[in-house]
Amino acid sequence: MVSITLSISEELKKEMEVFHEINWSAVAREAIKNKISMLKKFKEFTRESTLSEEDALRLGRKVNKNLAKHYRK
Repeated sequence: MVSITLSISEELKKEMEVFHEINWSAVAREAIKNKISMLKKFKEFTRESTLSEEDALRLGRKVNKNLAKHYRK
């Protein structure tokens, strides 16, 4: 197995130490696996997309604006 090193803030380290029984390496490993899985799904979903990056950003801004308007009500 390969090892990696992560940098975290002192504050986060202190919070982690409260839960000394947790295997934080396993937590990080699972989070990385989940992120890779999600990125693979996203890549497959967008594989045949004809949207340009500019189109995607414009659509994202429109969605964000409408969601904000919806939740302000």
